[in-house]
Amino acid sequence: MEEAKLKTPGPDEDASVRTAGATIARAAGIVMTAFLLSKGLGLVREMVISARFGTSSDLDAYIAAFRLPDMVFQLIAGGALASAFIPTVSTYLTQGDDESAWDLFSAIATWVLLLGITAATIGMLLALPLVKYLIAPGFSPAQQRLTAHLMRWMFISSVIFGVSGLVMANLNARQHFLFPALAPSVYNLGIIIGAWLLAPSYGVFGLVMGVVGGAFGHLLIQLPQMWKVGARYRLRLGIGDPGVREVLRLVTPRILGISAVQVNFLVNTILASGLVAGSLAALNYAWILMLLPLGLFSQAVGTATFPTFAEQVARGDSDAMNATLGAILRAVFFLTIPTSVILVILRVPLVALILQRGHFTAHSTEAVAYALQFYALGLFAHSGVEILDRAFYAMHDTMTPVMIGVGAMAINVLMSLWLVHPMGHGGLALANTVATFGEVSALLWLMRRRLRMHAAWGLVPSLAKSITASAVVAVALWAMLQTHALLMWQAAVAGTAIGVVLYFLAAAILRARELQMLRSLVARR
Repeated sequence: MEEAKLKTPGPDEDASVRTAGATIARAAGIVMTAFLLSKGLGLVREMVISARFGTSSDLDAYIAAFRLPDMVFQLIAGGALASAFIPTVSTYLTQGDDESAWDLFSAIATWVLLLGITAATIGMLLALPLVKYLIAPGFSPAQQRLTAHLMRWMFISSVIFGVSGLVMANLNARQHFLFPALAPSVYNLGIIIGAWLLAPSYGVFGLVMGVVGGAFGHLLIQLPQMWKVGARYRLRLGIGDPGVREVLRLVTPRILGISAVQVNFLVNTILASGLVAGSLAALNYAWILMLLPLGLFSQAVGTATFPTFAEQVARGDSDAMNATLGAILRAVFFLTIPTSVILVILRVPLVALILQRGHFTAHSTEAVAYALQFYALGLFAHSGVEILDRAFYAMHDTMTPVMIGVGAMAINVLMSLWLVHPMGHGGLALANTVATFGEVSALLWLMRRRLRMHAAWGLVPSLAKSITASAVVAVALWAMLQTHALLMWQAAVAGTAIGVVLYFLAAAILRARELQMLRSLVARR
């Protein structure tokens, strides 16, 4: 299976673009609705966890215990596998070869189980030395033992997530998005139950029970849709299959990129373990809060767009992909730039409104808000990476974004080592933002050269209008905080409402065409 190349399709371009837009709009509407539920439950999850554990050393141990199991999942069957599996299986589906598509799924599922179980077993056996010498050398011996014990249970969830991640990729490739998008909500429910009902009796172990139960739910909710699309599985390795070889070719550089990202998370954990207690928890809360709008806007749209990109590549429809990519980038940037401004200016009242209760004190709020301001500055850049990476993957090019990602993560690690001492955990967040800005800039420049029609994207005038409208929001919110003595919840709610209304009014005055795109999206839902 040769690397896909794009070419101009001819007179059917406009119809193709309209069809792609309608498909993406419908899928994005479904995914965004499900993501909204998931992110809402994610907020509830963090509220329950924060009230129960605050920014305690037990929560530091819980977060550190996640690192290696999450790495196993990401390397074997997370984003790495989806980016290789979806373009490959889309080729079979476009050709109407459903039998080969299911053979490919069977082979990859078998490999995921074999590798996942092997890695999890090794991780369980070596849990304590891994924590002591690699993951959290700054923890006390008691905290290291707790982290190792939690990590052994976490490895069970990584194997389950491996299979569930492949099921999700298979359904997305077949343009089925609802149940895969609902799966994170079930996972969040499991954690909420663990933190709310089990933690009072079992402490942080109750939280881990919720993680494992949520992982099972993540898989189970997708299985009825798999049966509906005629799922067929048989135990096979398929070493000689062209499709399996293509997945291996595409996934190998992607694994390198995921490894670089995971190394960065690991470095953050190591460095934060040597800071004051609760620093790792505060950094994790800030990261999750930044991911809420990123998941709702960029990851949801990227999930819905990726299969369409893959189909356009399979048809050789370069003009359609160019137009689709430009429209998606403009829409995502239009939403994330003002969101970044609101998060930075209202960081303290927002964190207090969402998390400050129970064991989560005002001191915890300040610690989380300190890191959030630096993470939020990179929201725009993270959103661009989400979309551009998928565009490269759809073109059967996993090497380019991986190499750019590796370079960005190297900068991240170096800056983290430089900034952690003068800035504490806030320096780790700032390092991530600076590296991500470099990553999205490089990806944009390379994609411009690849498609050779970047003028059609219309990014420069769109960004100018979004930044101008966001500046209006920034000035208004700053003035509100300076001139009005508001309670935290009042500042968070009123400030967010004012910011949203002002932004859309300013965008309308500037005649930003993304407003019409958003209206079309809502209409198609």
